[in-house]
Amino acid sequence: MRGIPPSPRTQRDQFSQLVNRPPTGPHDPADAKLSGRPWSGITTGEIIAPEEVRFVEANTSVETASKLLTSSGAPNVVLIREHKDTLTAIGAFDYDDLNAYLCLVTGLASPDNAPEEDIKDVLLRARNNQLIPLSDIKYLLGRKEPPAFLEDTDTLPRAVEIFGSGYHRIIVRKQGTTEVVGVLSQLRLVRFFWEHVTSVDTLNTRTLKDLELGSQPVLSINGDQPLRDALLLILHQGISSLPVLDSHKNVVGNISHVDVKLLTSTASLPLLDSTCIHFITVILSERGMVDGKDSYPVFHVTPFSTLAHTVAKLVATRSHRMWIVDTPSPGSSVPPSPSLKPSATVPPSPTSLSNNVIPTAGPPYTPASPSVAPSAMTLPGSVLSGHLMGVISLTDILNLYARASGLSPHDPEETRRRRRTSSIGTGARQTADTHTS
Repeated sequence: MRGIPPSPRTQRDQFSQLVNRPPTGPHDPADAKLSGRPWSGITTGEIIAPEEVRFVEANTSVETASKLLTSSGAPNVVLIREHKDTLTAIGAFDYDDLNAYLCLVTGLASPDNAPEEDIKDVLLRARNNQLIPLSDIKYLLGRKEPPAFLEDTDTLPRAVEIFGSGYHRIIVRKQGTTEVVGVLSQLRLVRFFWEHVTSVDTLNTRTLKDLELGSQPVLSINGDQPLRDALLLILHQGISSLPVLDSHKNVVGNISHVDVKLLTSTASLPLLDSTCIHFITVILSERGMVDGKDSYPVFHVTPFSTLAHTVAKLVATRSHRMWIVDTPSPGSSVPPSPSLKPSATVPPSPTSLSNNVIPTAGPPYTPASPSVAPSAMTLPGSVLSGHLMGVISLTDILNLYARASGLSPHDPEETRRRRRTSSIGTGARQTADTHTS
């Protein structure tokens, strides 16, 4: 697959180029030997990439763990072990944890049930440039969901059931042991279905509206609200991304928990007080520097998009959800937001901590004068969207695949509710309904 296709309405053969040339990552373990085999007999061990597993020890500093997390790519998690001679995972550090830590040390949010003296101790050590081990802060960050485990000999139907129940990743262990051999993500499994499984073709040619997918209300944030509000919504609601809307409720961008990696230096912390629209320009600029090409918001589909089109877009963009929109409204705009043009250096905000606290260095993003700021309509691709109507996630797709295959996944809303309940701190201001995905 090279690019986003137009939405097909009838036959899957309109996706022949996508099927024949699917996107693959640098460590993609998919292999021609999987093609043509019944997917129900393929094991988790056959589709994981053992070389992608990243371990740190419990006494590793948050700074070191965060650097490894932000540089290792898929599957967006670093596993924690007791010592370097073991492959048994006793925990995990991911972007949800990084966001929670950022909110903690900048004073945006505090754990509800942690002793106040423990919180003060962490903040004091952070401000004094002392390295903080993961073992000292993990219990302060909250646990979104219990881990899911499978053995490398377990077959894919069991993985589809677990993912369709709302889990985002599965830790795969060697049969009969606690030794981790890989981490399986929802995206990896959806990509496998797209590349190798034809039994779901009858589903793929149907529209989201026909399948009754994605019509639930969804949390969102207006583009003129400060970035700190978006981070708190992501944190407290246990979600991984938010759609950013203009004043006419058109989707103009997307802020993901992965994007907190752009806030991991003291120089970038003033962004917390900038608008969400401004942060989207930072995200797009960063992608352009990394990918060597322009980037624009492509995280949306319509109710009349086929499931195949939606899956193709998720796989192509390596996203976990697509926002469902209708036709765009005229006059899409938000109040001005700071531009990325260089300006005089802005002193660190009162909540800024040392460079050792927030792990990795980044460009010194600083707000500029609003008088030179662009509106939402100046963002590349903004006119391609429309009014926010709902969301479709990898969980929804795998739940559909599971039920269509005769499996019995649990209601994913139960997992989502647990994730929200176990999130750090108290509730944040909301700008829409409370459905999460």
